[in-house]
Amino acid sequence: MIATTGLNRRQLMLASGALAAAPLAARAQGAPKRGGTLRMSVDQAVAKLNPLLTRVNPEYLVAEMLYSGLTRLGADMTPVPDLAESWSPSPDLTEWTFKLRSGVVFHDGTPCTAADVAASFEAILDAKTASPARTNVGPIDKVIASDATTVVVKLKAPYADLPVALAYTNARIVPKSVIEAGLQRLDREAIGTGPFRLVSYEPERQVVVARNDRYYDPARPYLDRVEVVVYPDPTAEGSALMSGQTDLTLNTLPTEYARLQKAPGVKVMRTPSGQFCNVNFGCDVKPFDDVRVRQALAMCVDRAQMVDFVAEGYGTPGHDTPMNAAYTYFVEQPAKKPDVAGAKRLLAAAGHANGLRATIIASDRPAVRTQLAIALREMAKPAGFDIQVETMPHATYLDQVWRKGNFYIGFYNMQATADAIFALLYTSNAAWNETRWNNAEFDKRVNEARVTIDPAKRRALYGEAQAMMHRDVPSIIPVFFDLLAARRDYVMGYEVHPRGAVFRLDYAWLADGAPKRG
Repeated sequence: MIATTGLNRRQLMLASGALAAAPLAARAQGAPKRGGTLRMSVDQAVAKLNPLLTRVNPEYLVAEMLYSGLTRLGADMTPVPDLAESWSPSPDLTEWTFKLRSGVVFHDGTPCTAADVAASFEAILDAKTASPARTNVGPIDKVIASDATTVVVKLKAPYADLPVALAYTNARIVPKSVIEAGLQRLDREAIGTGPFRLVSYEPERQVVVARNDRYYDPARPYLDRVEVVVYPDPTAEGSALMSGQTDLTLNTLPTEYARLQKAPGVKVMRTPSGQFCNVNFGCDVKPFDDVRVRQALAMCVDRAQMVDFVAEGYGTPGHDTPMNAAYTYFVEQPAKKPDVAGAKRLLAAAGHANGLRATIIASDRPAVRTQLAIALREMAKPAGFDIQVETMPHATYLDQVWRKGNFYIGFYNMQATADAIFALLYTSNAAWNETRWNNAEFDKRVNEARVTIDPAKRRALYGEAQAMMHRDVPSIIPVFFDLLAARRDYVMGYEVHPRGAVFRLDYAWLADGAPKRG
């Protein structure tokens, strides 16, 4: 049994569900006003409607509007109530009890009970479902409905971060009846308990949702309707906002941010984040199975220049770990500076004295992937690397390269915890184990940290894990991005969340001056 004496007061409050982040709308000027249609632009299709299977930000946005989880993330990255009103752990943190709101119904009018929660997690944990949440909701053994409004989560090991983990993007609650009949129904329909209900779904063009009048909070959402419009071209997307055709952008490229900053009636938004691009290596295939090759390429990278070239100055340098100062358990590693001579020596020692040729693949969405690939190509040339850059449509990349390729550019949102980012990408059993690094010592540190209560001990373990990545370079992480977006000046109550995949549009509202639509 693990004692909880290492938990400080704030951690105990979070664990019991007693701390809640202030609603984002409270920071907006004036009282929220109900009504109106918000038109929001995104840069890629909403190809997945099933909330258990979503993969990219526009899909997360739509799923969040249509579905609820047990918890959700507040503006300060702490867990706040969603379907669960409160939660409490056993003394050894191996069992958590969640009390659900009474009277919640799905969009089709059927009650949402603990049985639906248990069935949803059974589906999430089933490998056949292939939900990214499977390895990101914590070490869950089983979820039990002890009565209609009580859910007991039994864990395989103590886990202090469970309320945060259950706010994961794919940990949504769907009806038990749908799961039993086949989740394929959710490919075209939405039957959730979220603040909005689905009106129409055209993946490549537009998704429309309307207020759910049966939402558990009768005050929200404030908006009558949200139209999510796909704008693949960033310049056209920026122009649409400037002209008032749209009201809010999900994200904005740095080049567009500078243009929008000068536009009348437009307000730009910027939030520091742990979002990053990385260079993924297939660590189990030649030449990248040789750590010296990976280290040599990492030594070619000028991190400060990457911030300027790829992030247009809206970011901070990274040093090949997926965490930065935005994370609680970030431990700073020695800064990596360009060393072409050292890279040449390592490459020669690895058997490539005459240089090494490789093709790196970059999706065209977001465009910073290609920018990073080009910058890497140029920086690596003097050390003997001959890198060919191949850019492809994002849909093709997802089908043919993502999690299959051996040398490509990734792009990831900040996660809520250190455990979440490691378990998503870098442990041997990670949901998206792209690098196939499969380092047993790294896994051991992450697993130990997951069940450790004392913050100092957790920090030490996570620090060792970060040091291993810094040394062995399963992927190059040269830059972290500030999150950029823009809105018309009448859009209130919306802020860019540092997680990058959290949106809270149920708190957004339209002030006077908003166009009348629909």
